[in-house]
Amino acid sequence: MENTELLPHKRAAALESQRRFYQVTCGLPARVRPEFARIEFTVGSVGAITMPAHLGALVKAHMLAQPNGRVGPIVSHPRSKRWTFLVCPNIPDAVALFAELFRHNVSVVPIGADVALPSPFDSLLGYREWVNEPSDGYRPSGTEVLDAVRACISPLRR
Repeated sequence: MENTELLPHKRAAALESQRRFYQVTCGLPARVRPEFARIEFTVGSVGAITMPAHLGALVKAHMLAQPNGRVGPIVSHPRSKRWTFLVCPNIPDAVALFAELFRHNVSVVPIGADVALPSPFDSLLGYREWVNEPSDGYRPSGTEVLDAVRACISPLRR
């Protein structure tokens, strides 16, 4: 039988190993929040756009259908049925843009906000999981993802 005193140590080791992968291999400024047993980053050098999962699936398909189509990391939040696209933070700070996105339940995560990443135990609990797991430092530009959002919501307006 396993010594239960080792479990917190194993959890911490698994979190640290995953954080190191995110940071070194994927270029994400990840850190461990031990009090929540999660890994997160603060939006700044990496941006994030969150939307309903059904729209996210359309955006992902649209991006992949483009010449040289590629999507970057996408986090699913199964309980809230939302997806978060990790992006290069080149999105203009424009009230009209945010209002347009708001009407479709899409939000640009503000600089300084924390974004939780899938942690080793999250999928077991239904918290966070990867739709598209990072394997390197690639992230699409924020404006590219927003262009795909606009392309996907345009038919929905009819």
